[in-house]
Amino acid sequence: MSKKVIISGGGTGGHVFPAIAIANALKRIAPETEILFVGAQGKLEMEKVPKAGYPIKGLWISGFHRKLTLRNLAFPFKLMSSLWKARGIVKEFNPDVAVGVGGYASGPTLEMAARAGVPILVQEQNSYPGVTNKILGKKASAICVSYDGMQHFFPKEKLVLTGNPVRKELANLNINKQDALRHFGLDENKPTIFIMGGSLGARSINDAVEAQAEYLKDEMENVQILWQAGKLYIKEFKKSKAAALPNVVVTDFIDRMDLAYGLADVVISRAGALSISELCLVGKPTLLVPSPNVAEDHQTKNAYALVEKEAALMVKDAEAKTEMIKTAIALLKNEEIKNKLKENIKKRAVPDADERIAREVLKLANKNEH
Repeated sequence: MSKKVIISGGGTGGHVFPAIAIANALKRIAPETEILFVGAQGKLEMEKVPKAGYPIKGLWISGFHRKLTLRNLAFPFKLMSSLWKARGIVKEFNPDVAVGVGGYASGPTLEMAARAGVPILVQEQNSYPGVTNKILGKKASAICVSYDGMQHFFPKEKLVLTGNPVRKELANLNINKQDALRHFGLDENKPTIFIMGGSLGARSINDAVEAQAEYLKDEMENVQILWQAGKLYIKEFKKSKAAALPNVVVTDFIDRMDLAYGLADVVISRAGALSISELCLVGKPTLLVPSPNVAEDHQTKNAYALVEKEAALMVKDAEAKTEMIKTAIALLKNEEIKNKLKENIKKRAVPDADERIAREVLKLANKNEH
């Protein structure tokens, strides 16, 4: 008998793409599985999930801002509306299990699923969980995690170490480096630092590249930069001093991440859960610059989890303007440290995380016979 699964959450690519990866794994393992997504209206999932071939329903929900703002006045009304709508969705779809991947919509959806007696599974991507997942963890039947030590936040008996799902094309990175260099217009005789701040971009990382334009100019013979400035910042930084250098290629978005990772000798990145999981899989020497503007400062905690294992280096966001580029170039020139970081970061890779989570989902669904 086919099983019905609700997958809820999103808001950013770091939540949406792993959710779709879990859905795809469920379909590979049990093709007859019926899947319904529940997301937040106006967020990324409402576009990406239908493109992936899955139905989705939207809730009128957003986050509660930690700073005093008038937008918080609408939060209680959005929450009540979302709980009511989620209750109707759960009742109508009648799932065997509900999965929360983090993000605004997962709270109301999994809360109403739990109240209806549906087993729930929480996927916690970070080394430090957010408030919603901490609350949901008390009601969850299983909690899939990517880091050791999560018993500090969740009941130990519910934890399953699965890793975070990542894009399948990165699992076996077998690219022609010459093709990758041609794709981005880079020099085959120079090592490459790949700087990524996410699809929208990271202001402080971009500012740090620009602040070190003169330093990069002096290093032109020794390095080249592939710089994803992001959609929010591309117009501004396309005209910058750093972008004008012949050894710097700046772009807003990279759709061939396999090529970018494949040619990179060193990567500079934020420390979001999805980025870290991908970096572990591709095994690149990495310099992390965690964003300080996220809930519970979880990116810094993610970064420390790698730094403590000698699997990455870290520069604090506040020090990026003076330290980021210099640290990355020093790493590029140090073969011993590069090899150590590569070896240690690869040990944390979990290429089949999507299928591990999917099997946990199906276990709960099979226990929940209507």
